[in-house]
Amino acid sequence: MLSRRCTDKRGLVALLVTMLAIAGCGGSTPVKSSGDAGQADRTPSERAGSVPAPAIPPAVLTLFEQAAASMASGDFVDAELRFKEFLLQYPGYPGAHVNLAIIHAGNGDDEAASASIDAALALEPNHPAALNQLGMLLRRNGKFLEAEAAYLKAVTVSPDYALAHYNLGVLNELYLQRLDVAIQNFETYQSIVGEDEQVSKWISDLTRRLAASQRTANAAE
Repeated sequence: MLSRRCTDKRGLVALLVTMLAIAGCGGSTPVKSSGDAGQADRTPSERAGSVPAPAIPPAVLTLFEQAAASMASGDFVDAELRFKEFLLQYPGYPGAHVNLAIIHAGNGDDEAASASIDAALALEPNHPAALNQLGMLLRRNGKFLEAEAAYLKAVTVSPDYALAHYNLGVLNELYLQRLDVAIQNFETYQSIVGEDEQVSKWISDLTRRLAASQRTANAAE
């Protein structure tokens, strides 16, 4: 069960990033994948499900989009350098730190990912994408309840942030063994992004497992 959700995520990163809308300011596009879901920030001040501030200077957007384009193409070395250069000139944008966290996590450097997440949250404590990345980092390090708290904070500040609902589903099913809660999480994810065939299969599987568990418990009584 664990492997079917977690084995192929890293290999899909480059493809998934290209699915995101390029340029401008706006909401977020959910990622559909196995395992915990992460997502690149496409604008310097992205907040999932919200209307961003209109006064981002064109020069900021241009530099950010250049870095994001490298990330979308799968050139994470160049993307990392560009985001770091961006932050030297414009240190006040949490989205760049979030994207660096995603790159560091993909490279297996949890220490650097943690530092980037901390930097993003220092600028904006309720940044949903940063909270989602924090949850993923905590989950990878076996801190499941702390991960849950990070995901829950993300969906509290941004109820339509689908990725955090998805990750709550994975966490509750595979790590906390709360099948009923996992079903609710995946159903909420689907209500936001629309039908996802793989997630629908997971919901059906979880529903069957939960019913079987309840029948066993009733028989034991």
